[in-house]
Amino acid sequence: MTDDISSEQIAAITAFVDIQAPPPDDQPTALLLFGTNQAAPIEIAVDRYHAGLAPLIMVTGGVNRHNGIIEGRTFQRLLVERGVPEDTIRCEDQSANTWQNVEFALPFLHEALRSNLTITAVSKWYHRRTVHMLKTLLPDIGAFHAIGWDPVYAGKPVTRSDWPAIPDGRRRVIREWEEVSRRVADGSLASLQRAGDAWR
Repeated sequence: MTDDISSEQIAAITAFVDIQAPPPDDQPTALLLFGTNQAAPIEIAVDRYHAGLAPLIMVTGGVNRHNGIIEGRTFQRLLVERGVPEDTIRCEDQSANTWQNVEFALPFLHEALRSNLTITAVSKWYHRRTVHMLKTLLPDIGAFHAIGWDPVYAGKPVTRSDWPAIPDGRRRVIREWEEVSRRVADGSLASLQRAGDAWR
């Protein structure tokens, strides 16, 4: 399957893994930044904060296995350096994987819901497990949004159009499609679907 994929299969896989369901342009939401050693989530959060659209920003991530940074703390520092007040930021810095990103940030997610804020996940565009894990661990999340960004591996951006031609991208996208499909089918991840501009 990984060596010979038709254009129809590529389109179907891309549509399945793509998390994109951004909030309306005028709707403030609480942002949940999934841990990574790449800077794109920071730029998204900074832009939304300065536009008055991110009254609460939750950053996640423990020690990155590639470069040793503490992702949550690095996110927090970069946000403050770019003018986001510390009291806007909640930092989770112990998680070792995507599931723990959500699990260890649950107190902050509950704070957002108590404040009547809709959640917006910010992660790699193909990282569909993020939205399923949010729904699984926070079943009362209601409708929520997601903003996907293009990661860079070996100097190449992995985009919605280019991933089949980039070995790192191809491997990661297909693995995501296979794993999420399997885990939704076996019930270990909650089922959900994109309806309109949100995941439900």
